[in-house]
Amino acid sequence: MLTVASDIDVLARFGRALADPIRCRILLALRQAPAYPADLADALGISRTRLSNHLACLRDCGLVVTVPDGRRTRYELADERLGHALDHLLAAVVAVASDQTCPDAATKDCC
Repeated sequence: MLTVASDIDVLARFGRALADPIRCRILLALRQAPAYPADLADALGISRTRLSNHLACLRDCGLVVTVPDGRRTRYELADERLGHALDHLLAAVVAVASDQTCPDAATKDCC
């Protein structure tokens, strides 16, 4: 059971980051490789302004960092273990979603 405030805060920040589909897409893209904002915006099909706001949120959550690269700034996951965590979380969620143990799942769309 989590009781230490810092543990709870860390999980809450991670949950906040995952609460938005665009931030999820950014994290999944950065899981593959570091990227420049313009390239990320193009790949995700969103405006650079919108991307910038989401990147700021992810920076504030401590999940991504900026790396100066000449006159440009590259974004990457703050720690490579985040990429592994995303892989494991995605696999777990997919496994749970495919295991419909609730007897009402098919008729009530509740699970």
